[in-house]
Amino acid sequence: MIEPRKGQAPAVLGRDEFRVEFHRSFTDPSFAAVKEALGKVEEVAWQNYVDGRKAPITQKAGSEFADPDYDLSVEWKETRDRLIAAEVLQKDAKTKSRVLLICGAARNDGTCPGEISKTWRMTQMARELLENEGVEVDLLDLSLLTSAYDKHIHPCKGCVSTAMPLCHWPCSCYPNHGERQTNDWMGEIYEKWVAAHGVIIMTPVYWYQTPSVLKLMIDRLVCADGGNPDPTTTHGKKAALAKEIELKGWSYPKHLEGRVYGLVVHGDVAGIEGVRQGLSDWLDWMGLVDAGTQSRLDRYVGYYESYAESHEALDRDEAMQEEVRNVARAVSTAVGQLRQGTLTVPDAKLQRPRPK
Repeated sequence: MIEPRKGQAPAVLGRDEFRVEFHRSFTDPSFAAVKEALGKVEEVAWQNYVDGRKAPITQKAGSEFADPDYDLSVEWKETRDRLIAAEVLQKDAKTKSRVLLICGAARNDGTCPGEISKTWRMTQMARELLENEGVEVDLLDLSLLTSAYDKHIHPCKGCVSTAMPLCHWPCSCYPNHGERQTNDWMGEIYEKWVAAHGVIIMTPVYWYQTPSVLKLMIDRLVCADGGNPDPTTTHGKKAALAKEIELKGWSYPKHLEGRVYGLVVHGDVAGIEGVRQGLSDWLDWMGLVDAGTQSRLDRYVGYYESYAESHEALDRDEAMQEEVRNVARAVSTAVGQLRQGTLTVPDAKLQRPRPK
């Protein structure tokens, strides 16, 4: 058995250090009135931290898992059950076609920028067209991470790089109650992806990359590409056991394979082609199918013009507005073909000689 390498983990906080960290969230003077109550909460939180109470609510896994007697997280099981139900509906020919529209900008008028993003406007253009064509639209606005109360997409911990079976589908790294890594949005987001027949990602370019709100979601979707649907096989996060399972042979199941995708990437000076290509490569790798050349758009809005007038630049660029609608049209058409069984993917039945 290959033993995991050790020596990087930070030291456990001391009691006084923990107190300082805990109270950073309560520096507003209005909390002074409940100082005594906060002290009691702090004591419970400290005990949960030192006890490592990651998933404090569990139940026996049951006969559908490899180890029926394993104490499985109830929160994880509830998310997993919703994904199974969503998959059933997604494959039901009687349901309406469903497209997930993702707004990848961090800006909205409910926080510091004080103005909606151009990306948001583009999602509305696509939404209107799709709904007019009878497609059910699910809108995921990732800017809520910057403006909604206590909403999080916690970062990927990189379990897959230890061994693929250690990366569970859906992700079981969160919540971690003992370390106060809670209110993770990804459970809902996984369900949105599973329920969709097509996905359109719209994003600006931030410093030659996708915005951090979008990248957080992308990293946490690694479990959709090869992730282990049965955490009992690794007894939770037993790294050595996961390595052993992978070395015996792992199937790398593609949990979102076959869905259609489109992309809209926009910028003001540089970086649009690299971001669009990176997103295309990622979605292709997961087994999604692009809806044609017009479904993968990268454009500059107000090239080298002022930030202050960027919305006015979009107003003037009627050709781009129509190109955004064409992305939606292409995805709508491809979704229709997908559900009718006429969408052609020439290499769909080929076996990968080196799956990963």
